[in-house]
Amino acid sequence: MFQAARLGVIALALMLTSMTTMATERMSTPRAAQKPHTVKSPFGERQDPWYWLRDDKRQNPEMLAYLKAENDYLAAVMAPHRELEQKIYDEIIGRLKQDDSTVPQRRNGYWYYSRYETGKQYPIYARKKGSLDAVEEIIIDGNERATGREFYQLAELEVSVDGRWAAIAEDFVGRRQYEVRIKDLQSGEFLSDVLTNVEANLAWANDNVTLLYIRKDPQTLLGNAVYKHRRGTEMTSDSLVYQQEDDSFYMGIGKSKTDRFLFIVSQSTVSSEYQYADANDPTLSFKVALPRERDHEYQLEDIGDRFIIRTNWQAKNFRVVEVPIEKVADRNSWRDVITHRSDAFVDSFEAFDGFLAVSERSGGLQNLRVHSWSTGKSFLMDAADPAYTMYLGNNTESNTTLLRYVYTSPTTPSTTYDYNVTTGTKKELKREPVLGGFDSANYVAEYRWATARDGAKIPVTLLYRRGTSLDGTAPLYQYAYGSYGSSTDPTFRSTILSLVDRGFVYAIAHIRGGQEMGRHWYEDGKLQKKKNTFTDYIDVTRYLVANKVADPKRVFGMGGSAGGLLMGAVANLAPSDYKALVAHVPFVDVVTTMLDESIPLTTNEFDEWGNPSASKEAHDYMLAYSPYDQIEAKDYPAMLVTSGLWDSQVQYWEPTKWVAKLRVTKTDQNPLLLRTNMEAGHGGKSGRFERYREIAEEYAFILWQAGPSKP
Repeated sequence: MFQAARLGVIALALMLTSMTTMATERMSTPRAAQKPHTVKSPFGERQDPWYWLRDDKRQNPEMLAYLKAENDYLAAVMAPHRELEQKIYDEIIGRLKQDDSTVPQRRNGYWYYSRYETGKQYPIYARKKGSLDAVEEIIIDGNERATGREFYQLAELEVSVDGRWAAIAEDFVGRRQYEVRIKDLQSGEFLSDVLTNVEANLAWANDNVTLLYIRKDPQTLLGNAVYKHRRGTEMTSDSLVYQQEDDSFYMGIGKSKTDRFLFIVSQSTVSSEYQYADANDPTLSFKVALPRERDHEYQLEDIGDRFIIRTNWQAKNFRVVEVPIEKVADRNSWRDVITHRSDAFVDSFEAFDGFLAVSERSGGLQNLRVHSWSTGKSFLMDAADPAYTMYLGNNTESNTTLLRYVYTSPTTPSTTYDYNVTTGTKKELKREPVLGGFDSANYVAEYRWATARDGAKIPVTLLYRRGTSLDGTAPLYQYAYGSYGSSTDPTFRSTILSLVDRGFVYAIAHIRGGQEMGRHWYEDGKLQKKKNTFTDYIDVTRYLVANKVADPKRVFGMGGSAGGLLMGAVANLAPSDYKALVAHVPFVDVVTTMLDESIPLTTNEFDEWGNPSASKEAHDYMLAYSPYDQIEAKDYPAMLVTSGLWDSQVQYWEPTKWVAKLRVTKTDQNPLLLRTNMEAGHGGKSGRFERYREIAEEYAFILWQAGPSKP
C-alpha cells in the first residue's frame, strides 16, 4: 500500500510541475524599484538601492503594493499545489487531539491548567480549587479575547498569591508590544487598568495589590524600566523601581517559588545581574546580589536561608553553588554543590526543599541530574533512546518531594512524569496524544557524528520511516539554528511525519553556535568564528550525502530567524549542494542592521555578532558573510522566504530586500517565493491551527521541488 501511495505521489508531482510552469508563465515575476541610497559606516560606504523598502510606520503605499505583488505571485505559483497543501494540512490537524489539555499544576491551593475545545483556535486557561474534582473556574478564554481580531496572543498570565487577581499580557498585532489588564477572578470583571507597550513579564508582590512590570522603549522596543503598578489605578501614576541604563542588557522580572523574593534580572550576551526584594516589603527595596561584571553569568534561586547559584565564575561550563543569603556576594563563602566539568554543561536548575534538579548537557544531549541535600549524592535520570531530550517541567512549589519533568525523542511524543525523590518511583502523567494511526515502532531515530572541515565532531540527529532505504535515494530535510547558545534538541515533532512518511530523512544538525557540546560550542560559533556555524551545516550535508543517507540532488534546508541567516549564508557558500532552501523571517542584512541602534535588539547583540560601528575587524568579517551583501550573479537553489510585516525581531524589510536583490542578480530560473504575513510578526500567524497552514505550504513547496522519487 505504501508503494502504491508513493507512485500516486510521483504522478501527482509530475502533473503539478507542469501546472506550476504554466502558472508562472502567466504571471510576471515582481520587481522592486531601485532607488539610490548610501549606507554609511566608519569603515566604508555601501550602496543599497532597495533601502526604500524600509518603512518604520508600515504605511508606504509603494512598499505595501510590492509586498502584495510578492504575495500574489506566491499564490499564483503555488496554486497548482494547493490540493497537496490541503492534504498535508489535514494530515497535521488529524494528528492533533482537539479537546486536549495540559497536566494540572498546583500553586497556592489551586490546580492550574489550560485546555482546548474542539475546533477552537485558542486555549482556555482554568483552575480548580483544592482538588481536581472541584468545579472548574475559567480564568481567561483565549477564543473570546481573540474574537474579531486578525492576530491574538496571550503571552503571560500571573495570578496573585491570594488567588483573586489575574494579570494578563496580550498582543493584538504581533509586534510584541504587550498590553496588560487585570481581572477580578471573584467577579469575573476586568478592572479599568491598562498598561501599554510593556514586556510580557509580570510579578505580583505579596500584598496582592502591587504588580511589577517592564516598560519598553517606544523606538527600540527594549524593555528598559521596571515600574510598580497599584491595582485599580492609572498607568500614569505608576512609580519607577529601576531604570536600565546599559542598552546592551535585556531585562526580566520574576518571583521565587517560595514566594519570598521578587527578582529583577539584567542579562546581556556575556553578563547577568540579579536584584532581589522581600515580596512582603511595602517599599520593595531591591538589593543587588552580585554586581554585573563582564563574562560572569549567573542564575539565582532561594531555598531556606540560602541562595542557590548557577555560575560560570571559574567554571566555563558552569557549576552550582550554595551560600547564605546575607553572604551572597562573598565568593569565599560559596560552597560547590555541582562541580564544574569539562565534559558536561550545566544548563539550568530548580531548587526544592529536599533536593536540587539540574539540567545538564553531555554528549550533545540534555539530561537531568537529581542531587539530594541530605546525602550529597546525585544521579542522572534514565533515557531509553539514542537521541532524546529531558527537561524540567512546570515545578511551581518548593516544598514537595515530586520532580516534574518531560521526556521526548524523535520517536517519542512529549511525556510528562512526576518523579518521587523519596521513593525513587516515577509516574507517567501524560503522553501527548498523536492521532491518525501513529505508531512509534514505524520510525527509526539515529544519533551520528559528522566531521567538520576543521576536525570538529558535529552531532546529527536523524529520523526516518522504517523501511526507508539509506542508499543515496532518499530526499533529505535538514534543520539547524546555531546562534545565541540556543541548543536544538532532538524532540518529537508530529508535523515532520508528513515528510518522513513520504520517504524523507529528517536531520537536525547540532552545529556550533548552540551549546549542545558545552560553552566552547557556542563560543566557536559567534563573533569572529561565526562562519563555523555555516560551514558546519554544509559539512553535515556533505557527510549525509557521502554516507548515502541522502540523495545529493534532493537536499532541502530550513532555518528561521538567526537560522534564516544560516540559510542565506549557505545559499551563497554552497548553492549547488541544495535543491531548495526555506528561510523563515531570516536575519540577512547583518551589517546594515547592526549599524542602526534604533532597531530593536541591535545594541543587545553586539557581543553575539560584533559592533560594525566600533571595530573594522568586526565590520569586515560580518560583511564577508552577510547574505544580502554577498549575493552574486550565479545559480541559487529554489527558495521559499517568509516574513511578518509587524516583526519586531527581524524587521520585514530584511527578507524583502534580500528577495528583491536576488530576483535581479541570480542567474537561474528556480522559484523564488516571498510570503509576507501582513497581520503578524516574528512568530507567524496566531491560533492553534493557522500556524499549521504555513507549515503545510512549506512542505508542499518542498515536495514539489523534490519531484518524483527514483525507482
